[in-house]
Amino acid sequence: MLESIGLVWLPTGMETLELFPCVDRGKKRWIYMKAKELDQKFDNGEDILDAVDLSKAKRVMQDQKRVNVDFPAWMLESLDKAASRVGVTRQTIIKIWLAERLEQLAANKALQRTSR
Repeated sequence: MLESIGLVWLPTGMETLELFPCVDRGKKRWIYMKAKELDQKFDNGEDILDAVDLSKAKRVMQDQKRVNVDFPAWMLESLDKAASRVGVTRQTIIKIWLAERLEQLAANKALQRTSR
């Protein structure tokens, strides 16, 4: 089942009779396509970007929230060195490392569930 296309989230589990609004870019008007038809076009490898209105697209789970964290001086020095080696900012290296660690935790949790 088609779950996402780039920046557009399409809900799964849509019934055959539900209609999915699409943009006919050539005529600049709305057309409607059944979700099942959109899924089938995607599964067949057809280009479906013309059938999706990207003007109001949002990245799912990508909202930014600001947090303040206090680090010891030695840790900041290590972060700055690591960031410099890779050629990114301190903030970026923190984000990368946190994302990697969270992915590892999720993978380990999934592995534990399947091994039971």
